[in-house]
Amino acid sequence: MKNRIKRLAREYAPAFIDIRHHIHSHPELSFEEHATSAFIQQKLTEFGVSYQPNVAGTGIVALIAGRNPSKRIVAIRADIDALPITEANNVPYKSLNQGIMHACGHDVHTTCVLGATRILQEVRDGFEGTVKVLFQPGEEKHPGGASLMIADGALENPRPQAILGLHVQPSMEVGTLGFRSGKYMASADEIYITIKGKGGHAAQPHLTVDTILVASHLVVSLQQIISRNNDPFSPSVLSICAFNGGHTTNVIPSEVKLMGTFRAMDETWRFKAHDLIKKQATELAHAMGAEIEIDILVGYPTLYNNESVTAKARALAEEYLGMEQVLDTEVRMGAEDFAYYSQQIPACFYRLGTGNKARGITSGVHTPTFDIDENAIEIGIGAMAYLAAELLID
Repeated sequence: MKNRIKRLAREYAPAFIDIRHHIHSHPELSFEEHATSAFIQQKLTEFGVSYQPNVAGTGIVALIAGRNPSKRIVAIRADIDALPITEANNVPYKSLNQGIMHACGHDVHTTCVLGATRILQEVRDGFEGTVKVLFQPGEEKHPGGASLMIADGALENPRPQAILGLHVQPSMEVGTLGFRSGKYMASADEIYITIKGKGGHAAQPHLTVDTILVASHLVVSLQQIISRNNDPFSPSVLSICAFNGGHTTNVIPSEVKLMGTFRAMDETWRFKAHDLIKKQATELAHAMGAEIEIDILVGYPTLYNNESVTAKARALAEEYLGMEQVLDTEVRMGAEDFAYYSQQIPACFYRLGTGNKARGITSGVHTPTFDIDENAIEIGIGAMAYLAAELLID
């Protein structure tokens, strides 16, 4: 099976690089991926793969049935949306949609999973069970397309026993894969705070409620939520990223707005911290004479890589690429809506090396110069197909 998949990955790589170019040059924002979804459906039809469209809007669920299809079910997932970023790369496949770019590599994810789908369809006589393929919208936007796919039944009929997902990693050299077992990526919640009070002349602060001062104290004070309440061995981050209020030099504004993010690796601490943030912010504001409104928008949960599935996937990756090409990856405070799947069924979310320092391919994701060494496509489609096929063996 390994040699068969490697041969097909090598044979199909040029065609899938072209597919990546098409997807990259036609990016669409979260939950607006209509042309992308239609393109994926066209390819699935060409490959002879049965699928269900319009899952959670623009999502697609495909099935590849091997021998004894109900014996075991393994899912693989790709996210298909892009970001509101203007591309700065001067390449033939540069984005044609102004202000939109596949700057997080979802074009690569979609290409790799499409490629794996074609390979698995061709080698289905060589495995027992079914591979379920999820092409998911809206990873970049709350509430996350994964949650909507789950709500729309994407993990049912049939229900997978495991799920795989991958993500590009420009800091890893092309030719490598990265794995980490257990807690891997953080939850992500959005914080919105509005501080209100009587504004007035800056020369008479005693006749006002100084909302700027209240907000400044609050920004500093909230850091104590982490430093004095959280277990230091469980990573957590609270960052206030926007401070908006006032419009001139001599007027104390009647309103200041703060926005920020809260990240955690522990679900119990996560919601305890929400209560502490609300309590501390409210009491501080009231003590300084201000009114306050706080909204914490609950986002993606923590991403947990099942120990058994990840250990097996890593061993398979070592068989496929060689031990020296399979790396450990670190805990990340970034978030991914693949976490919703990991909360439902045993999951493994791994990294695909796409960088090449010698060629200057080093730009990070979410930047206007992000790109990849496209030798990663052959590795990405082949490894995903091999891991999925072999994970069907219970």
